[in-house]
Parts: sequence; structure tokens; C-alpha cells
Amino acid sequence: MTAALLTICRHARRTALLAAVAATLAGAFGASAAAAQPLTPEMPANFKKKGEFPSVTLTVNSIKIAAEVAATQPDREQGLMFRASLGKNEGMLFVFDEIAYHCFWMKNTEIPLSIAYITDNGTITDIQEMAAETEDNHCPTQGGKYAIEMAKGWFTANGIKPGMQMQGLPR
Repeated sequence: MTAALLTICRHARRTALLAAVAATLAGAFGASAAAAQPLTPEMPANFKKKGEFPSVTLTVNSIKIAAEVAATQPDREQGLMFRASLGKNEGMLFVFDEIAYHCFWMKNTEIPLSIAYITDNGTITDIQEMAAETEDNHCPTQGGKYAIEMAKGWFTANGIKPGMQMQGLPR
């Protein structure tokens, strides 16, 4: 029973809690509690750590942002998953090949984020708050080519609003 539980839960984010549950179940079914090992999420083979993405300096409302760039499909899929924190003016810029309604979710993303959707000419169209570890879709009201994720509340704290221009976007 314990092995089956570990297999089912191996991608779960709450590792300590699940390990405790597995140990409890192991004891309840007569298995050794030592057989229940701590669970850790499996990282994809091509997983990139902070600093391994290309980077760019952006400017909005005279504030400089150090942004990692996710411009390939695998990089966009990974985004800020499994990160524990972001620095004060750090974020991740998502660059798409086409202008469209690009939606985001927060699966395996441990920190709450704010996202700004940006048109191909650099205009911010929408800003949304996103709770950590959710699979809710967050979609813009207009098609765009870019999105940038920052720590939750960053845009509000810095007076950034829809209609403002983001400078330094890669073309």
C-alpha cells in the first residue's frame, strides 16, 4: 500500500505532509515506517535553474527590471516553477512567436505572482494577481506577444498600470 501511495503522490508539492501520511499508512498496514521516504518533485530533464535563462533589462515607469527570458516552448512551460523566491526587481519575461491570447497558470509555482500582459509595441494591457500552486487560467483581454511575471503586488507597489509602456523588449 505504501509503495502505491508514493507512486500516486510523487509529483505532489507538499512533500513533508505526504511523507508523514505515507509513514502513518505504512504503520497502519504493518509496513516499516522506514520504507516511507520523503517525497520530492521530479524536475524535467531540461529543467533550468535561475541564471541559466537568457536575461534582459527592461524599464517601465523609470524602474529597471532584471528579467529572465523564456522564449522557447520548453522555457515558457517551465517558467518560474519550483522557485522559492524572486528578488526585488526580478521577473520572468515570456516572449511568444505570435500575437495571441496567451493564458497562464501556476501549477508547481511556489510563490504568488503578478503578471502583466504586453502588446507587440510594449503597451501593458492587463495586470493580474495569481495565487501559488493553482491551475486557474489567467488570460489577457487583448492579444499580445509578451507577458512578464513579477512577485505578487509588484506592479501595484510600483505604480505600474495598464496603458504604460515597457521598454527594452526583445524583438
